[in-house]
Amino acid sequence: MSGGYRVEKEIEELVHGIKRIAGDSNKVTFGQLFKDDKLQNTLESLFGTLKAARKREVINFKGELLLQGVHDKEEITLLKPDYTAE
Repeated sequence: MSGGYRVEKEIEELVHGIKRIAGDSNKVTFGQLFKDDKLQNTLESLFGTLKAARKREVINFKGELLLQGVHDKEEITLLKPDYTAE
């Protein structure tokens, strides 16, 4: 599995996780994602995946860095709910 494909697959997992946590919404908080055991066990690096997803305009959040505790209430908005790895 190439590194690029792995990143795309992790972004797809992140999208599924956000949709599962958010329910009918398209927004979750960083704290919700950070505390989700399923995502923590699936993603190699939550923040790395968030950065990659934002670069591809799949999600959006304020700031450059999200830290557990400090940014738990920071909203992450899902922009492409139908994103799939190619």
